[in-house]
Amino acid sequence: MTELNPKASAYAEKLRIRVCGVCIKDEKLLLVRHGHTLNNNAFWAPPGGGLSFGESMYECLKREMLEETGLEVEVGRFLFVNEFIQEPLHAVEFFFEVKPTKGNITTGTDPEAASDQQLIEQVQWLSMKEIIALPLKDKHRTLQYLISLDDLLGQDHYFIGA
Repeated sequence: MTELNPKASAYAEKLRIRVCGVCIKDEKLLLVRHGHTLNNNAFWAPPGGGLSFGESMYECLKREMLEETGLEVEVGRFLFVNEFIQEPLHAVEFFFEVKPTKGNITTGTDPEAASDQQLIEQVQWLSMKEIIALPLKDKHRTLQYLISLDDLLGQDHYFIGA
């Protein structure tokens, strides 16, 4: 049985379009640790979030990066799409390379969620060694089998599956 964190229930039973940033600096990847989502203890993923009606993907990614990490970014090239389908969640995620232009990392918040419903717990630069050491079920699919951070910049353009 799939155990969904009640804080993530706002995303259940609907298709969610997300835009995410791959930000690499000094051989480290910027990641956000969320509280548990589906059958895990935590969920480490590149920063990003839901695309709003009428908002461009670039606008969304700049907004989400600032909200979640405190960084203003320049959005670079499109990298890949990830489709996640595991009841009760379904997300289509567009990943772009991003470069920080201003600010310092801070653990941000999701303005759509009440203060007692926040999933974001930490924002941190992690080395490849630290990413590998995370439990498999606690990592976003795009991080699960990386050999190097360069792999994120040259992925196939489409993933699908649970």
